[in-house]
Amino acid sequence: MSFSFRVKVGQQEIEISGARDEVIETLEELPRLMENVLKAFETTITQKEKSQAGNPVFPSISVSSCSEAILQLLASDWGRQPRTSPELREALKNNAIYYPSTTMSGVLAWLVRKNKIKRWKTDMGYVYVLAGGRPENGKDSSAS
Repeated sequence: MSFSFRVKVGQQEIEISGARDEVIETLEELPRLMENVLKAFETTITQKEKSQAGNPVFPSISVSSCSEAILQLLASDWGRQPRTSPELREALKNNAIYYPSTTMSGVLAWLVRKNKIKRWKTDMGYVYVLAGGRPENGKDSSAS
């Protein structure tokens, strides 16, 4: 019979699985193990931050559909600033959520038609915010 124990620290997660006795024995060593795990996570996070210097920290989301994912991103602190389709795609990718560009375009257009999000054109291309959200640096328009 399999037994599992899972712990999440920030964006990192570790799971211990095996026979119940083995997992419990491992858990008794957890303080020492967590010390090593946290050091490893800190090293990984530091390396990732160095490689992404200047890039935004994306919100963490967990959803079952493309439209839900977009709405969650735009409802987050990160999404309060108008975001382009490539920025939304990158935020989804950062959450291990992958949709083709064509799917994203269709969903964004559908959300605009349903008045769930607003879109307007800028020098960067179209940007998106939640409907009812305050637009920054642009005219609030759902016209394409």
